[in-house]
Amino acid sequence: MSTQGKLNDGNTSIWQKFGPLFALLLLFVVIAALNPSFLEPLNIMNLLRQTSINALIAFGMTFIILTGGIDLSVGSILALSSALMAGMMVSGMDPILAILVGVLLGTLMGVLNGLLITKGKMAPFIATLATMTIYRGLTLVYTEGKPVTGLGDSELFHMLGRGYFFGIPVPVVIMIIAFFLLWFLLHKMSFGRKTYAIGGNEKAARISGIKVDRVKIMIYGIAGTMAALAGAILTSRLNSAQPTAGQAYEMDAIAAVVLGGTSLNGGKGRLFGTLIGVLIIGTLNNGLNLLGVSSFYQQVVKGVVIIVAVLLDRKKS
Repeated sequence: MSTQGKLNDGNTSIWQKFGPLFALLLLFVVIAALNPSFLEPLNIMNLLRQTSINALIAFGMTFIILTGGIDLSVGSILALSSALMAGMMVSGMDPILAILVGVLLGTLMGVLNGLLITKGKMAPFIATLATMTIYRGLTLVYTEGKPVTGLGDSELFHMLGRGYFFGIPVPVVIMIIAFFLLWFLLHKMSFGRKTYAIGGNEKAARISGIKVDRVKIMIYGIAGTMAALAGAILTSRLNSAQPTAGQAYEMDAIAAVVLGGTSLNGGKGRLFGTLIGVLIIGTLNNGLNLLGVSSFYQQVVKGVVIIVAVLLDRKKS
């Protein structure tokens, strides 16, 4: 390879690793220049609190996309697990136990996705499109299309979505803990190496002895767990479970993962990049709100960002 070729490869590698971070910093500078109140500590804390829910979902989505899969059902898992969780609380169950059961149910919903994909031989897009519809329908049936309210006055439950821990919003603390646990799982344990191997070449991974189906089922279970945990935080924050909760959350999560540099083809990406991608989307939403941009135009901007992210991913591939 020529010297120029090596330099180009080096520049590409640097851009792939640090490009999303540069984009985030540039976005910070531009929004702060247009509206200095963006950098106020209270706004930054609100931004982080708002992004924590998308972050949890996107962390789980990262594992799925690394295997070359996709999960369209995470928003519906969030809604159904939240509704069931709230229903248990209304019936008198201890809020913490209800949260644990709700998160477990979210895990099982994710596992069902994994079983449909591995044992049912369904394409991830089709399988999760179907379960997205089923879970959303079950949510509407269970709630009769109405919010579940009257969740009680448990201080621990309210802290989950609205409390602070040494001045930091509890949802942000949960996001940070989840990030480090999943980062360790993905980058420091054999499970993570198997995840990358499946995304790089699934056939070769099978030949090498990796139990691909088991790993995939676990990965979809992780995604379900993260979606249900995000749902618990959202329910605490709103003090109710909304039947329409989580709509289009899967799009934000996928966009964050791709913006963070994870390839839709699988096998390439980092959890830190996903965190940066989440912050880019959160900063964009927060900044546009501060600038008084209509929510209709915000949808347009978000769609453009997703297109750009996918095009960049194709170019890198």
